[in-house]
Amino acid sequence: MIELKNIYLTIKNSSFETDILEGINFYAAKGEALCLIGPSGSGKSSLISIMGGLEKPTKGSVIINKRDITLFNETELARFRKENIGIVFQSFHLLPNLTALENVALPLHLLNTPQAETLSIEALSKVGLESRAGHLPSQLSGGEQQRVALARAFIGKPKIILADEPTGNLDSKSSSVVIDTLFSLKKQQETTLIFATHDEKLSSKCDRVTEIKDGKISQ
Repeated sequence: MIELKNIYLTIKNSSFETDILEGINFYAAKGEALCLIGPSGSGKSSLISIMGGLEKPTKGSVIINKRDITLFNETELARFRKENIGIVFQSFHLLPNLTALENVALPLHLLNTPQAETLSIEALSKVGLESRAGHLPSQLSGGEQQRVALARAFIGKPKIILADEPTGNLDSKSSSVVIDTLFSLKKQQETTLIFATHDEKLSSKCDRVTEIKDGKISQ
């Protein structure tokens, strides 16, 4: 489903050059749940961004469903991402002036999907938040906001879900609900799930755990 070949990422400015990722080779099979672990600054979040097409590697290829997304222009990449990849962030990234329903429906509107509101209500129901559809993010708890973000990420039935510390801003009770919801949605839709986390409960539910240290896969 996804393969990274010889991925390098170097950040440069006028005074310094920093190697973030150094020769990463990585794969995830269809339907697999894979966890990236490693200390802060190890390159986990950068790798998630590169897999999602949010950041371009300095060198290397990102093959998703047999297509190299590093060769896409911005328009092609945006379209491919909307049709194939869902992304969940630590900080939720809900639009504050939109209701839960409107946040979930947004990807469908971007794809001109019919019956976006009906599908979005169904998605909120799957995460247990149908009754909160008309609430703004500021009226929701952190755990509820992240469940809205999960509904939004899964709404288009993407082949891959990428999550960067999805429980990082939550208390233990909310984390448990979000973890259960995440894996329930994954199972329902047979989605490939890849995430970076420090959460041991989250990593323990995975098929495979890959450690990144100093920008490299730790053997």
